Amino acid sequence: MVGTQLNWDQYATAWARLHGGFDPRAAAPVVRAWLRFAYHVGFVLGRLRVGPTAVTVVGVLLCFCVPLVVGRAGDGPFLGALFVLLAAVADSVDGAVAVATNRTTRLGYVYDSVADRLGEVAWLIAFWLLGAPGALVVAAGGLAWLHEYVRARSVSAGMREIGAVTVGERPTRVCVALVGLLVAGLTGLVDVDLTAGTITMATTVWVLLAGFGLGQLLSAVRRALVDAG
Repeated sequence: MVGTQLNWDQYATAWARLHGGFDPRAAAPVVRAWLRFAYHVGFVLGRLRVGPTAVTVVGVLLCFCVPLVVGRAGDGPFLGALFVLLAAVADSVDGAVAVATNRTTRLGYVYDSVADRLGEVAWLIAFWLLGAPGALVVAAGGLAWLHEYVRARSVSAGMREIGAVTVGERPTRVCVALVGLLVAGLTGLVDVDLTAGTITMATTVWVLLAGFGLGQLLSAVRRALVDAG
């Protein structure tokens, strides 16, 4: 049964409670606009009785399309970027459906986290197919996974807040994948041999941001769990 749907203020309060107290109404204008967009789409889907799990599955399938299309001559990287964008929308909307319709569950949170990791693996496989070195791709995936693992284990250990919003968060990885594929597509139009170098640079940016973000998170975890104790 679909629960009673929340208005924006109720939704923002509930969303903040699920995200370490970070209130979307106080976010930067672009972030606030994105989250409000997700809320409205989630509200409509909730009215149509579309469940959050269905949206999560669609998001994963969109991610799996990325490595399938990037190898197309000419427009492959652009199509990959489009699928990344659509998957990012689905990733925001599935949670919005759950919160807006009062259908958040711990199992749904697990499904969403697994879906995010599977999606990022698909994007990095696409990077590899376009010419990024395998070791660099593995490092990017490993650092992204470690970032999320550290936060999850810290919460299990008693950290009550989000810890820190780092430069290596999921939205950053979405942006790197999206922009990296777009730029790789553009450079490929100039010279197809430039695609591999461009996507290697994008993967390097992913690794650097993920590594720095992990450092930020570990510092915040130390303050929350060690210094506070």
